[in-house]
Amino acid sequence: MTRSSIWGTGLLGAPVLMLLFVFLVLPYGDMIAMSFRTPANGAPYGDAWTVANYFRAVGDPFYLGVLGYTLAVGTLIAVLTLMLSYPIALHLARVGDRWHVLFYICVVSPLLIGVLVRNFGWMIVLSFSGPLNQMLLGLGLIQQPLRLLFNLPVVVLALVHVFLPFMVLPITNALRNIDPALEEASNSLGATPWETFCRVTLPLSLPGVLAGVTLVFALAMSAFVTPALLGGQNVVLMPTIIIQQLIGAFAWPFGAALAMVLSLAMLAEIGLLTLTMRRLTRRIGRWS
Repeated sequence: MTRSSIWGTGLLGAPVLMLLFVFLVLPYGDMIAMSFRTPANGAPYGDAWTVANYFRAVGDPFYLGVLGYTLAVGTLIAVLTLMLSYPIALHLARVGDRWHVLFYICVVSPLLIGVLVRNFGWMIVLSFSGPLNQMLLGLGLIQQPLRLLFNLPVVVLALVHVFLPFMVLPITNALRNIDPALEEASNSLGATPWETFCRVTLPLSLPGVLAGVTLVFALAMSAFVTPALLGGQNVVLMPTIIIQQLIGAFAWPFGAALAMVLSLAMLAEIGLLTLTMRRLTRRIGRWS
């Protein structure tokens, strides 16, 4: 590569690097610095520096419990979304071009509705006098309306609904990139459709699975509006605690420390997931 081509590549990538620096590096740097500030009365933070915010964040059983609960909920949402998304992605990858656009629109349709409108829609459907309760009463399945709102299953259902496209699209892309000749060769060698799927299709689609699971897990861990509206006071996740510290208690240093602890926990689980997926890919490869 010549010097002129290197300069040309650098100039083309400069706007992207600038955006990453302004919207990613600077906010994270400011949050890290804020997490080491001391609290102050009547001000967001003091002038001194301290590590007491981190000792409080990782030493208090309440915050550790909320962190573990949030990690468990994020993992559950990622697993459920994967279970629903893989069959959809497999069908979307195999469908003809005429129907592909229609199915694609159906998959991404949850993203076309604003988060507040979508959550208020769930609240109307699941309310005490909503259409779901009325339908169950009309069918005689229940004798009185059920309290369906403000619990964890509703939050999980709503988040799986909106995060489904983020799982389906990467898996679909990985499945469409698989050479059909590989599956045809497997079938011609006497493998059953299930064996072809387990030994050819599934291993080659794991990069898309990893991308989708990572994206959905990160989004689920940082979700705030949906748990706040549909979970109420009964579902307490770490993003809710962080917002309460930043806005309600006006404790910016401690809120920033909680946010950093949450980010580090997310990175640790994503790293563990990546290593597990790599080992699984190698093991499947040896089985094949």
